[in-house]
Amino acid sequence: MLKYVLSRLATFIPTFIGVTLISFAFIRLLPGDPIVVMAGERGISEERYLELQQQFGFDRPIYVQFWDYFTGVIQGDLGTSFVTKRPVWDEFFSLFPATLELSLCAMIFAVALGLPAGVIAAVNRGKFFDRALMSTALVGYSMPIFWWALLLIIVFSGNLGWTPVSGRIDLLYYFPNATGFMLIDSIASGQDGAFLSALRHLLLPTIVLGTIPLAVIARQTRSAMLEVLGEDYIRTARAKGMSTGRINGIHALRNALIPVITVIGLSVGTLLAGAILTETIFSWPGIGKWMVDSIFRRDYPVVQGGLLLIAVMVMVVNLTVDMLYGIINPKIRKR
Repeated sequence: MLKYVLSRLATFIPTFIGVTLISFAFIRLLPGDPIVVMAGERGISEERYLELQQQFGFDRPIYVQFWDYFTGVIQGDLGTSFVTKRPVWDEFFSLFPATLELSLCAMIFAVALGLPAGVIAAVNRGKFFDRALMSTALVGYSMPIFWWALLLIIVFSGNLGWTPVSGRIDLLYYFPNATGFMLIDSIASGQDGAFLSALRHLLLPTIVLGTIPLAVIARQTRSAMLEVLGEDYIRTARAKGMSTGRINGIHALRNALIPVITVIGLSVGTLLAGAILTETIFSWPGIGKWMVDSIFRRDYPVVQGGLLLIAVMVMVVNLTVDMLYGIINPKIRKR
């Protein structure tokens, strides 16, 4: 087991170095000078421009800039935002609870609907429910997030007026964000209607962000269930007269959950990637919108640090799932 864990950890280091290099190079490949962008329409004198170049280190060779950035990352320093003058660490973790709340709700939505849909499709293989559910899952997986989000906004916010278009809660509610999770803080505030307002703001972003993981979980659950339903012990259970519900709900589903759990863990990357578009469309104040705004402002430290932190989170989750999978299935350790 130790050899298996070390082999997985060994891939973490080169991946981390590669992500650091990509995050550094990505923002610099975009057109536009960050100093000119910060100056805006006011413009900037040549003397002040040269002074700021020296202050931010842009006058040094690119490889020196990267080495300074990389050594700073190793020491835990991701830099300071050009715009807000706050450390990237502070900005990231002040906004991360909003993204985490949205991602958790989207995953709960995806699992709560995806698992039953996959089981129903597998039990009714080749029948109407199977074809209808899998066709719907394929459509959900193929649908662009921005188009799906705008469609829901037009229908439920514009035409029906059931849900708000943006934000996390109505402006008439104000209370301290003790946990950063609006649903929890709204309940703790004791203000009438605060929780309902937070829930209404969360509804559409949750559906949009959870649609693709829902489709993946449904299709994976169906495939795993079909494989398990063909095993000898399932046929033995049927021969003993065991009820269909007990066979499908306990024996088959329990054994089919191993690959499904792996897919759920790997969906974290999909959620964080989808959160960038979802938060931008719904003006959700999380790290996704923060990253997009920073790209437009050419805020190098924020983009570099944000990409690196998101990548590290995905790597840690994938590594954890990989190790858990090795614990659940000992055969994997030998590969």
